[in-house]
Amino acid sequence: MDLDDASAEFHDFFERHHAELARLAHLLTGEAETADDLAADAFVALWHRWDRVRRADRPVAYARGVVTNMARARIRALTRERRRVHLFWTALPGSRAQHHPDVDAVMDVRRALARLPFRKRACVVLRHALDLSEKDTALALGTSVGTVKSQTSKAMAELQRLLGAQAAEELTGTRN
Repeated sequence: MDLDDASAEFHDFFERHHAELARLAHLLTGEAETADDLAADAFVALWHRWDRVRRADRPVAYARGVVTNMARARIRALTRERRRVHLFWTALPGSRAQHHPDVDAVMDVRRALARLPFRKRACVVLRHALDLSEKDTALALGTSVGTVKSQTSKAMAELQRLLGAQAAEELTGTRN
């Protein structure tokens, strides 16, 4: 395959999957303003490995995995930065750093999702927001179907605790 054919094939892949991957990034990070950047970075990485990606059994699953890993890295970096800032301010003499806990009554879905550990959040987002099968979710996360089932179940229980059963059912379109 020459460069023009590969470029056209990649462009078609981009057109078909950009919106979904940007949505995935948004739901995983909770940052609308960052979602397009993460999706764009993922497509750059995919282009650099396009020969390998296009030969994959499920190229879109590969792409979802790239976005998921980039979102995880961003969340970890932001968490480390928040800890450094917090340590800096609390280490200052006379510092009066205050913590304001979330109030369950005003917590929305994004905050509830943000409280879930990353893998559980990713399972819920991929399964319910993107409506992927358990198998496709497992491919995107590089894990087993059993892990997806377990993590999704635990995440839903946590969301029910945080949001209430009715809100969790409305979020996922399920009845428990």
